[in-house]
Amino acid sequence: MIKELNQHKDIIKIVASDPLRSECVYRKIVLHPIVLKNKQCFQAEMLENAKIFHRNIPSDELPEWVCANVEGRYKQILISMRDRDITYLTSSKGRVTRLEKAVAAKNRIVLSNNRQKNYILNEGDDVPAMIDLGIFTKDRKVVAGMYDKFRQINRFVEILDDVFKNYSGSLTLLDFGCGKSYLTFITYHYLTNIRHLNAKIIGYDLKADVVTHCNELAAKYGYDNLRFEAADVSRDKLYDEHIDAVLSLHACDTATDYALKFAIGHDVRYIFSVPCCQHEVNASIANGGGDLDVLLKYGIVKERVSALLTDTIRAMLLEDAGYNVDVMEFVDLAHSPKNIMLRCVKTGRPSSKNSEKIRALAEKYHFNQTLYDLLNK
Repeated sequence: MIKELNQHKDIIKIVASDPLRSECVYRKIVLHPIVLKNKQCFQAEMLENAKIFHRNIPSDELPEWVCANVEGRYKQILISMRDRDITYLTSSKGRVTRLEKAVAAKNRIVLSNNRQKNYILNEGDDVPAMIDLGIFTKDRKVVAGMYDKFRQINRFVEILDDVFKNYSGSLTLLDFGCGKSYLTFITYHYLTNIRHLNAKIIGYDLKADVVTHCNELAAKYGYDNLRFEAADVSRDKLYDEHIDAVLSLHACDTATDYALKFAIGHDVRYIFSVPCCQHEVNASIANGGGDLDVLLKYGIVKERVSALLTDTIRAMLLEDAGYNVDVMEFVDLAHSPKNIMLRCVKTGRPSSKNSEKIRALAEKYHFNQTLYDLLNK
């Protein structure tokens, strides 16, 4: 087995199953190659009942780790390589049988290539919010069971990076309805420590105790240009100097509309908005004698249609305001069903082509929509 393990560049997957010993903690172990910080290593997924634990193993330590944790402990060990499958079968009396089967390379899905993912935030990076969020351990390793959230955070940063990877100069960003603000801290880390921009972020939230806690964390992390203020974004006076970007992640119901209106009114170039709790249209929409009536018959369908209609209206109004709007999937850390993000970049001049269509639809189906009302006072 050592011979195959030393050929780690050809290994696609190792699967150990059917424990021989009662003291074996894990009922199954799966190892596959990954890339961390541009170095190939192997990630072990260890299944204990319904729980899964992970460990990353440097490639040069793979033979030693497998010999200590796998060999002689499982009845079947499969080593899938680029051109062959090798199976070690161990009987209850300790007899080992080695089987080898050739596999055409063209038919082999090379998992090591598929799984190589260069994240923007990596295990081992100094991102203190990742520790407080429970994604990293204190020694900056990804916590077992938190890989999905780790990937979701990186997906959020990738969305930012698509816009800011070539940005230069200073940048002021306002975060509306920031809540506990972990993504605000990660945004600040990305802009200042990865893109090395002169960035200032102000987070707004209704809850004074949350704002106090976030300011304490900003001081703890040494984030000098990040601060939080208690404010109602629908009526309080906010930062009124030049603003480059607005972030609004799950600002509830019409709070999203006020954030978008603020961004439009201040000619903000970049908007990242994940609307949430779109109750307004659902509460007011009614049959109008048109094709949409059939979608209003059942409560849960009506609710979802109303939410999608609200997001569509917001996107259309932003287009009228001169923005290029990407409507994209975004899953937040709590796996919220509210998973649409509006990513907007100001590129053109205002128009009213969509506003007229929205007005006609609202009149026919008798619904109210705050962003439309705010922009058409």
